[in-house]
Amino acid sequence: MAIAVNTSRFEGVTMAPPDPILGVSEAFRADNSLMKLNLGVGAYRTEELQPYVLNVVKKAENLMLERGENKEYLPIEGLAAFNKVTAELLFGAGNPVIEQQRLATVQGLSGTGSLRLAAALIERYFPGAKVLISSPTWGNHKNIFNDARVPWSEYRYYDPKTVGLDFDGMISDIKAAPEGSFVLLHGCAHNPTGIDPTPEQWEKIADVIQEKNHIPFFDVAYQGFASGSLDADASSVRLFAARGMELLVAQSYSKNLGLYAERIGAINVVCSSADAAARVKSQLKRIARPMYSNPPIHGARIVANVVGDPALFNEWKEEMELMAGRIKNVRQKLFDSLSAKDKCGKDWSFILKQIGMFSFTGLSKVQSENMTNKWHVYMTKDGRISLAGLSLAKCEYLADAIIDSFHCVS
Repeated sequence: MAIAVNTSRFEGVTMAPPDPILGVSEAFRADNSLMKLNLGVGAYRTEELQPYVLNVVKKAENLMLERGENKEYLPIEGLAAFNKVTAELLFGAGNPVIEQQRLATVQGLSGTGSLRLAAALIERYFPGAKVLISSPTWGNHKNIFNDARVPWSEYRYYDPKTVGLDFDGMISDIKAAPEGSFVLLHGCAHNPTGIDPTPEQWEKIADVIQEKNHIPFFDVAYQGFASGSLDADASSVRLFAARGMELLVAQSYSKNLGLYAERIGAINVVCSSADAAARVKSQLKRIARPMYSNPPIHGARIVANVVGDPALFNEWKEEMELMAGRIKNVRQKLFDSLSAKDKCGKDWSFILKQIGMFSFTGLSKVQSENMTNKWHVYMTKDGRISLAGLSLAKCEYLADAIIDSFHCVS
């Protein structure tokens, strides 16, 4: 009689490291301190630090219930009404790229899934092409391109000396990249730094990308949520499109509509002709089919209902302005608290120059660990904090933690 050996066939599978962003929330939940703050994950909170479902989202969901809509499969490319409104929201209704049918839009699994579809397209049809990624960038960008087996390198972006944009370094690195590279750009509210190029700098970036025959690839995760204006936050993408450039744009509705768990977004590819756009769309569908078959319907209907209805659309814009305004108020209060409490005279004005839900504090890894270990402030180890998870009432406490970590920990 054979004796069963208690050895798993999966013995060779090693333990994966915790996710650097989502792992922060796990550590936060395990902390029993009353003073704890979760400034790790980029998710909007109310002044009471509670999750927020937009009123306009509730109305859109009620509409769906009233209509008795079914749960049938969507086509591979997603909900047609969603694809129409998401393209118009990004490029502006009547934009030539839409009118001339030079745009391939496919609904994706939020920003991450849309980026992953594009990465697979690059790997398949631009073999050996490199993607240039800002240093630093969102923690998942490198994972996505690694997983798709797309080579990448970094271009300079953040200048620790000024806690601002290293524009000369950025331009130099884009110029030095092999011709025909893909340049990953954050359309607005750069994550993690909150530092965006000026309109004049965007023009120069477009000049260099055109000169080098590179392909711009935008990640737009915060349209309307950064400045409070949908049009202002899409201006960088529209500038490149207006120059007649071919480009890729990944979109997400996690932040601006609060649809984090619905996984709703899109990949948009602007081509030089309608024929090229049709072929690109067919290949994006071909990539999506064995990956996840077709996208979910609930979030797509919410977006289609909100953006497609003038009354709901205007209400959404008002709610977005309120959310963006709350974050701006928190940003101002944090700056005021730091300036009032710091007796060493450090200039904290960089906090006010940043935009969006994040602030890049300039704290080192060791200083960030002090924030967590001593002050129960949970954040990523690169010094990024999510102001969306901060209340006005907690700004002074956070300022004390930052000043202590900055001046007392080296």
